[in-house]
Amino acid sequence: MWRQLAPVGRHPGSGGYRRFAWTGADADCRAWFREQAEARGLVHELDRNGNQWAWLGDPTAGDAVVTGSHLDSVPDGGAFDGPLGVVSSFAALDELRGRNARFTKPLAIVNFGDEEGARFGLACVGSRLAAGELTAEQAHRLRDADGTSLPQAMEAAGHDPDAIGADPERLARIGAFVELHVEQGRALDLTGDRVGIASAIWPHGRWRFDFRGEANHAGTTRLVDRRDPMLSYAETVLAARREAQLAGAVATFGKISVEPNGVNAIPSLVRGWLDSRAADQTTLDTVVHGVEKAAREYADAHGVHLDVVRESFTPVVEFEHALRNEIARILGREREADLRVPVLGTGAGHDAGILSATIPTAMLFVRNPTGVSHSPAEYAAEDDCVAGVTALADVLEGLACK
Repeated sequence: MWRQLAPVGRHPGSGGYRRFAWTGADADCRAWFREQAEARGLVHELDRNGNQWAWLGDPTAGDAVVTGSHLDSVPDGGAFDGPLGVVSSFAALDELRGRNARFTKPLAIVNFGDEEGARFGLACVGSRLAAGELTAEQAHRLRDADGTSLPQAMEAAGHDPDAIGADPERLARIGAFVELHVEQGRALDLTGDRVGIASAIWPHGRWRFDFRGEANHAGTTRLVDRRDPMLSYAETVLAARREAQLAGAVATFGKISVEPNGVNAIPSLVRGWLDSRAADQTTLDTVVHGVEKAAREYADAHGVHLDVVRESFTPVVEFEHALRNEIARILGREREADLRVPVLGTGAGHDAGILSATIPTAMLFVRNPTGVSHSPAEYAAEDDCVAGVTALADVLEGLACK
């Protein structure tokens, strides 16, 4: 499965993946998912929001156990973020069939659409729509960098954009959702563990900073006469690093847009996007407030106007303790005595976090030896991936089988 999926959407120059929502690469990933489902005799289903489901058992019976993740990527992303969870889900089902496991509950594998938000700027669109956290009206207003709207992209890919919206009946039939994911950090590597259980997802959000100055000639405008928004932006980037370091959080300006974007022109507009995350809400608020305060001071000093817009926000997600404890019990019972299964938090957002407000959710992490993610260098060793499949199979057997 891994070899079949690996070439899809891979850029020959960067070696990274460009699997963006409702593009050709996304369609190829979806075709691969459907082939894997049908090869196992599973019932493939595409829901109203473009999420893919592969069902074993009656989907309408209720109390279903669901696993899976996503197949899309960030720009030039790695091979493991998302796809490892989907591939491992199919492999875990194969493992359970090899054990002759008897399922007492429906089982489903899901591929949530547009989790990374690389094209339209909002993460977890598929799961947000299903959970009602994103309305159809809000989704219809989303546009990519070329001005293509989400409905236009969906329609071009053969999906009806007028059908999107909350899907409470589907979610009500799910008793538990367990998402396996490569760890996006080095906690497991530092402790020497191959698999971990998620405790919580840090609160996080995205803020757009618009610095508006005055375009002018780069060669003839005196420094003292300039209203250069790039200076204010650059100083704000440094302020974000300082505020995050003081608070024990993270803050990143990873995307920028410049107008008129000429080498010999002073910019009129510099638009930067801040991503910030912290272990608790108070700390996150402190960091973002500190960054905005510094940005306004820098803007005033350079005669630049600043607008700050919060584009998305996800509060802290505490995964349901009962399900988390049950998973820990299952893995503690099934594993060798010398293999610990630690519980750890994460600063990365996931579909499991979005769904946690509606249904019981949990996450398993597989060791990432470098901690690198959202990069072509993202990596997990094969034996660790196999350990993840075995752990997921144990969990699914404990939750869905006699």
